[in-house]
Amino acid sequence: MKAQSSRAYGALATAVSLALLTSACAGSGSTDSSAAKDDGKPVTLTYWTWTGGAEAAAAEFNRTHTDIQVRFSPIPGGAEGYSKISNAIKAGDAPDVATIEYNVVPEFASQGFLEDLTASSGELVKKSFPAGVQNMVTFGGKTWSVPFDATPQVFFYRKDLFEKYGVAVPTTWDEYRAAAEKVKAADPAVRIGSFPTDAPLQAALSWQAGAKWFEVKGDGWKPAIDDAPSRKVAAFWQGMLKDDLVFNHGADTPEESKSKADGTTAGILGAPWRAGTMIATMPDQKGKWGVAPIPHWGTPASGMYGGTSFAVPKGSKHTKAAAEFIKWVTTDPAAMTARIGALKNPSSALPANPAMAEVAAKAFDTSYFGGQDLYKLTGDQVPTIVPGWTWGPVWGKVNADFKDEAARNGLVSGLEKAQASARAAIGSRGLTLAE
Repeated sequence: MKAQSSRAYGALATAVSLALLTSACAGSGSTDSSAAKDDGKPVTLTYWTWTGGAEAAAAEFNRTHTDIQVRFSPIPGGAEGYSKISNAIKAGDAPDVATIEYNVVPEFASQGFLEDLTASSGELVKKSFPAGVQNMVTFGGKTWSVPFDATPQVFFYRKDLFEKYGVAVPTTWDEYRAAAEKVKAADPAVRIGSFPTDAPLQAALSWQAGAKWFEVKGDGWKPAIDDAPSRKVAAFWQGMLKDDLVFNHGADTPEESKSKADGTTAGILGAPWRAGTMIATMPDQKGKWGVAPIPHWGTPASGMYGGTSFAVPKGSKHTKAAAEFIKWVTTDPAAMTARIGALKNPSSALPANPAMAEVAAKAFDTSYFGGQDLYKLTGDQVPTIVPGWTWGPVWGKVNADFKDEAARNGLVSGLEKAQASARAAIGSRGLTLAE
């Protein structure tokens, strides 16, 4: 989602180029304080996030630490939250720690909204997180945030309906189409799933197929949104939509929710975090759902669908203390225990750090999926995340333009429009466009 920029800040944002990513000094322009007590008092950090259980995790940190204390403030998720963060940065009142989704990290970094965490957190990211997730927060030779969760794609399916219709769980996309045809033939009101014409799912599936929508090349950004793997994926799903083998319900829309509730949607393309939502919103379907690896093109592979990280917004006066809190909240099992204990609804997010994932797995009730070990299955998919993907610095523009064009003229046209928009937006922001 695109952070909103004021006209007054526009000149600065336009002046930022990839040189910022490759040569900026960590904490430039800020007071890079230590985590030690300041004048005999603890360093106090401000922490902004929309994520569930965060307040309890901050309270546990405060209970167990004396040199640093955290002041938690909830903010909205999505565009509204990012606007709040960016506006605070421009006003010189940035929080010390904020959660930033992976697809927004390059956009914030390229606009000068994030502190460089290479010195304080670079080794942590290298040693404590899987390679496929490291790519989400490290680019241009710098580390810009610290991962929280891993989000490999998985396939949720109605076990009872698949058994009723005699459909095998598909392992490839050819098998998925065949299964979709069989489901529709068995019950014309039911579909194997839904494919919304929006960019996040198209991006995740293109990633799985080997696409690289953005690449850091020299001192510039190279977009390749309409590359061959992405076109293959788009053509496949356009065919599925044309032949009425899947619904076109938008994610989390009333239409999608109704279809899942009444059993006319027999499968969901999702990620680990989706399971918790299913348990909370469809409790009556307990025991009916199973989980499988996402179908592939011939070799097991996955892209990532969603995911969040922890960053230090530009202007923090306590970057070292912030890095210490971030390390704790992303790698210390006590943070996960506190977070899970405070949640009203179950969480199924797969922490990228193995120690944190182990705690989450022990707390997860497997009965909804008939005793299936969700964390083992999703954890086993992390090594299949295709390396090399980088979210670009203009995701907000790409996301909006792809959705509009795809809805009007199809998915392939959406890719072409998004590619043209990415090139134009990179140039208009004063970033270097690599060929």
